[in-house]
Amino acid sequence: MQFKLGLIVNPVAGLGGSVALKGSDGADTAAKALSLGAEPLSNKRTAMALTQLLPYQSQITIYTASGEMGERIAKELGFKTEVIYQAPATTTPEDTEAAAQVLKSQSVDLILFAGGDGTARNICAVVEDSIAVLGVPAGCKIHSGVYAITPKAAGRVVEMLIKGELVTLSEADVMDIDEAAFREGTVRAKRYGEMQVPCELRYVQSVKNGGKESDELVLSDIAAWVISQMESDEQYIMGSGSTVAAIMEELGLDNTLLGVDLIQDQQLIGQDMTAQQLLSAIEHTPTKLVITLIGGQGHIFGRGNQQLSPTLIRSIGKENIILVATKTKLKALNGRPLIADTGDAELDEQLSGYLKVITGYNDYVMYAVGHQD
Repeated sequence: MQFKLGLIVNPVAGLGGSVALKGSDGADTAAKALSLGAEPLSNKRTAMALTQLLPYQSQITIYTASGEMGERIAKELGFKTEVIYQAPATTTPEDTEAAAQVLKSQSVDLILFAGGDGTARNICAVVEDSIAVLGVPAGCKIHSGVYAITPKAAGRVVEMLIKGELVTLSEADVMDIDEAAFREGTVRAKRYGEMQVPCELRYVQSVKNGGKESDELVLSDIAAWVISQMESDEQYIMGSGSTVAAIMEELGLDNTLLGVDLIQDQQLIGQDMTAQQLLSAIEHTPTKLVITLIGGQGHIFGRGNQQLSPTLIRSIGKENIILVATKTKLKALNGRPLIADTGDAELDEQLSGYLKVITGYNDYVMYAVGHQD
């Protein structure tokens, strides 16, 4: 049996974010964002979701709008594709609604859409709770509960449906804020309705409520949160280890598992860098350091990341260290503190105390850091 997957991509979703326009709503905002050098990312993020479904291509027919609203990326990835709506070269929210209306009439099994809260609003206005939907996060504003935690997570949920696994549907709120007010510093949110979503997309969120961790999902959860907090005017040194590697994978960037890389604006700008290269790179650009711990040992410095010299760590500052780890890895330490063994006793002492550890999506624990005596 063919799985009828509806696909709607908002080509301008998220354009305003990288150029500090706080969104993409409004007829002139997308054009302004493009003129400032913004790069469309919604199709790239859609590809990340659809790539999870490549093993099931023979079982899927994608129903979508023409061009950048879904047709191009679906065909590029080799999916059987039916174009059900002809979109203009420059799309508007009305095109999203029109495409959703046609998909509704086609009785697709699920509508997968890429965008932000404005896109969710447009689709909700048409389908409400008549069809299951799932959002691929691609916009500047993601307040609605209809989005998977990451593009890859969205693909996994669709995979579950195709494999015939039991997937419960639940109602999720569609929220949006007034972008004009937001640009003036006021957050004004409003509920616009509900849509049906596969509730498995919330499984990642349930981890912070004490549920049993699934390593793969938790790593995606951590990666999504770190990426959502990245600022385009800062660069990030990405340390070694599998947890940091999961962040690089989510970004779609090559990762040096046993080395140190440098990224900015979610792009790789330095790979497998030396201590001196790192020092030169941070001279004129605000920099944060993303690290994890060595499982079973607890070292955060001094094991496998000697490129992170004492001089570099001092220059970056303790307040700019982003420490990531799963709760499972922390629990395996059986209460032993994390270890800073930089080779500089004074710096090790300064790093001791408690550090905030990112353990999930907007989920943290405080954990003790010691040092080698």
